[in-house]
Amino acid sequence: MGQTHKIVDKMMETDAFSQWLGIEVIESKEGYCQLKMTVRPEMCNGFGIIHGGVTFSLADSALAFASNAYGRLSVALECSISYPNPVNVGDTLFAEATEVNLSNKIGIYNIPVTNQNGALVGAFKGTVYRTGKEWEI
Repeated sequence: MGQTHKIVDKMMETDAFSQWLGIEVIESKEGYCQLKMTVRPEMCNGFGIIHGGVTFSLADSALAFASNAYGRLSVALECSISYPNPVNVGDTLFAEATEVNLSNKIGIYNIPVTNQNGALVGAFKGTVYRTGKEWEI
């Protein structure tokens, strides 16, 4: 098992919220992560569609795993999302974090979130601050 998988596994062990979301890691490597989750009724808002914070959180977890996979502790600095299509109970969501730029202190990532039909349901952009602290695994 490589360092990337050890870091992501360690993060998931203590990430109660990602566990509650039911996130599954499909693939992870330095600067990249793909996640999957299924929408449950308790994730919906008063309109009967998924609460935007759930889609945001799925993408945010993909950001965290992709950026920390290098072995340096990285934390979100700025994130934004657009919701072009609604998400319903039973939908399966996929978040795919791809690194756009990496410097010594900053990483920028695009993370589209799609449903089981390939429709874009979240367009997320995240910037992380790369600390000088290394992961201990």
